[in-house]
Amino acid sequence: MTFRNGLASLLRPEDSVLVLIDHQPYQLTNLNSHEPQMVVNNAAALAKAAKVFGVPTIMTSVIAERGGLIFAQITDVFPGQEVIDRTFINTWEDPKVVDAVKATGRKQLVIAGLWTEICVAMPVIQALGEGWDVTVITDASGGVSVEAHQLAVQRMIGAGANMMTWLALAAEWQRDWARVETAAGLTEVLVQHAAGSGIAYLWEQQLLNTPVPAGEA
Repeated sequence: MTFRNGLASLLRPEDSVLVLIDHQPYQLTNLNSHEPQMVVNNAAALAKAAKVFGVPTIMTSVIAERGGLIFAQITDVFPGQEVIDRTFINTWEDPKVVDAVKATGRKQLVIAGLWTEICVAMPVIQALGEGWDVTVITDASGGVSVEAHQLAVQRMIGAGANMMTWLALAAEWQRDWARVETAAGLTEVLVQHAAGSGIAYLWEQQLLNTPVPAGEA
């Protein structure tokens, strides 16, 4: 087994390309590995983080006419951008998607989608076999059951994939809070989508901006 370690193995925004797969109403109706609201929140956060860091993002659906459009929480992040609609269950068999990924020139492929065991696992395993460095964002993905999601994660790890959550990925892209060009944008994503962390940040700002009562200075 080749271990993923060392500084060079960490994800970098300038080398990353994000593919969001089948975040559609049909898939959401049988999502049972996670709370649906959580997956929608996390997928939107992932999309927004990618935009903050200038990471090219490819959105793809499967037979949208029947399965529904990609969630507006995602497409609203990239107004006017085409969603590639497929008939292939395996995204990586669709030349239009693969060509769009290759056109970015990026080598670190980041994937999230519904369902983990089908529409995420197949392209991940194929891309790994073709030499791509693949990371799956597990909490912006989900399966028809906890078992299905967990087995898919194990299967992809066995094939050589890297597993992360959206917040861990965003932190890895940021890497240093002195990178002020993205720090404010990432903070806004945290406020909107990181629950307790976002609330704690707003509370901290409230306390910092609260005048000290007279006589207590």
